[in-house]
Amino acid sequence: MPRSVGRVSALRVLFLGGTGTISSAVSPLAVASGIDLTLVTRGQSSRHAIPEGAHHLQADVRDPRALREALGGREWDVVVDWLAFHPDNVRDDLETFDGRTGQLVVISSASAYETPPRRVPVTESTPLRNPFWEYSRNKIAVEDVLVQAYRERGFPMTIVRPSHTYDRTKPPFSEGWTLVERLRRGAEVVVHGDGTSLWTLTHHEDFARGFVPLLGSSRAIGEAVHITSDDVLSWNQIVGVLADAAGAPEPRIVHVPSDAIHAVDERWGESLLGDKAHSMIFDNAKLRSLVPGYRATIPFELGAREMLAWYDADPARRVVDPVWEARLDSLVERFRA
Repeated sequence: MPRSVGRVSALRVLFLGGTGTISSAVSPLAVASGIDLTLVTRGQSSRHAIPEGAHHLQADVRDPRALREALGGREWDVVVDWLAFHPDNVRDDLETFDGRTGQLVVISSASAYETPPRRVPVTESTPLRNPFWEYSRNKIAVEDVLVQAYRERGFPMTIVRPSHTYDRTKPPFSEGWTLVERLRRGAEVVVHGDGTSLWTLTHHEDFARGFVPLLGSSRAIGEAVHITSDDVLSWNQIVGVLADAAGAPEPRIVHVPSDAIHAVDERWGESLLGDKAHSMIFDNAKLRSLVPGYRATIPFELGAREMLAWYDADPARRVVDPVWEARLDSLVERFRA
């Protein structure tokens, strides 16, 4: 069975991935917590470095043969797959790590929950169903494989469902930095629906504080848990917070129906209809039962200021996408009141 952090010897943990938006906060916290951490990635991330004190193996984690060659015969107390987007990915994990780990943690998504939810706050017992977004349906299929492995042969798995988790490099809109530049120059910006649906944003450092104690926890085996903050804002408020952090004038918002956005950009539209267009508020009672004392402490007002400082520190980061500009201008022209 998995050990708890700090007992007898360092917990040996393997991250498949580990330099993404969410995991870039988890990796350094894991090292700081005394975990013997190894990351497997294809190379160095352009935005997030491998933390000092962690080991690094280079391989494509979605190539089972290359991964097994990189790992050799080593065993791990915990394996975390940050990059499982299809059930076949998890089937490979089950084959590769059968008998070689005490806990397999797989990152799913809160977008797998019933969409739109029949009631809020959402709990881990909320049904999984998303007819709008293939990404979410694949995550549900990932979970199905894991649950079956646990039920049929006791495979020691844990499912973690992040919701909208951001870092300083990721403005919480599909159009990214382009939206912030439009705010700064006083141009109109697009917000889906009427902008009043409620949304939960989680800073990746808050996520990390909930996640790391689950590693090696026998209480988390066989469980699915979401990790979110309690910071709930409407989309109109989110735009306003970004504008304040950017020193921009009062936002000029044009509201556009989500299905109209889907008609001009299928990928953007699916991320709205299958996720962001619906109010999502979460009950974190289960997480607090597994990680006593957990509390998210970074509101989006603070996260937005951190985000703007990072972009303003290097002009090369402030890239405006002309495709997004044209798309937004077209929607604004059509739906301006």
